[in-house]
Amino acid sequence: MNHAITLIRSTKLSDAAEYAYASTAPASARFVFVAGACPLNLDGSTAAVGDYVGQMRKVMENLNISLNEAGAELSDVVKTTVYVASTDQADLVAAWEVYRDYFGDHDPPSTLLGVAALGYDDQLVEVEAVAAVRESSPAT
Repeated sequence: MNHAITLIRSTKLSDAAEYAYASTAPASARFVFVAGACPLNLDGSTAAVGDYVGQMRKVMENLNISLNEAGAELSDVVKTTVYVASTDQADLVAAWEVYRDYFGDHDPPSTLLGVAALGYDDQLVEVEAVAAVRESSPAT
């Protein structure tokens, strides 16, 4: 795929963060705004009740589906926000490790938040994403 985004790192900021601090997309890119991906099964039930890691796996599967149906993939993601319903940093880290495994070497800017609650029964995690894709040139 012809990726449209550029991830920006800085030598003036800590390298401890597991993500780029900024990203850009050209004006010609088509943006894809993905609603918060939730750990829902096809029947609407919440997957992996009580399991941050299991729910994040389902969230990432669902995020991939949404991106693919819009003509994008994880490597097109410009920015994410990761929500974890917990005040325990260990729960945030557990969810984040699954998220990072799915993204691999592509490390878009992201915000990881501990929140009081999420919208569905038994929901522990959610990921919101913005992607940018370069439109294919028509064949001549």
